[in-house]
Amino acid sequence: MKKIKLMSHLVAGYPTDELALTAARALIAGGADILEIQLPFSDPSADGPAIQSACTEVLERHYKTADGLRFIETIHKDFPEIPIYIMSYGSLIYTPGVAEFCKKAASVGVKGMIVPDLPFDFDEGLTAACKANGMINIPVAAPSMSGERLKKLAEAGFPYIYAALRTGITGTDTTINDETISFLKKVSAGGSKIYGGFGISNGAQSKALADSVDAVVAGSVFVRLIDKNRADKQKLFDEVKTKTAEITGA
Repeated sequence: MKKIKLMSHLVAGYPTDELALTAARALIAGGADILEIQLPFSDPSADGPAIQSACTEVLERHYKTADGLRFIETIHKDFPEIPIYIMSYGSLIYTPGVAEFCKKAASVGVKGMIVPDLPFDFDEGLTAACKANGMINIPVAAPSMSGERLKKLAEAGFPYIYAALRTGITGTDTTINDETISFLKKVSAGGSKIYGGFGISNGAQSKALADSVDAVVAGSVFVRLIDKNRADKQKLFDEVKTKTAEITGA
């Protein structure tokens, strides 16, 4: 099986910065090509129970956006060749000012932003601020979008689009079928490269997506493994690395 490109999702600081760094190293050792690092958020709209619970636990330590950016900077220094995208929600970006946030993010090595609750055509200046700081904004497409709106997004000229493979929240298994592939074709119709995620947890799913996306995205599966093995750092590393290799076919 040919290696499949993977964007792996990680919650900054979960369950501790040390264990989150161990997980990041395991993801990269297992073949992850991109790290999508989530800044913990108190009221996420797209995250399933595993990621919501992880965010809540980190925030209970009074973890701030600045802590998350320092965490990202550490990974970037260790693995400068691995692109890092921030996944967050609009209020965290908007509160300090979109331009200021993007400047800070770029300074610690971030290459792109994924903000699901900022629509691609009303993004509070995110796309422009990303461009000004050498980053890309990666808007989210969902199957619930009208055909007209999906076409508008596909033709908007974004280098990459994150395609949510189903409606709802992350974390439960997604069945890849003809409907999924048809949706991905519509998202990519304007020439954007596609990241496909929501409910990806095994190699069979990623193989079914491989010809339709530039990279698959997996997150909750890793958050659950981190939680399960938090008491054993070596086991955490080994299990996350093994699961990463299975998903990528590495």
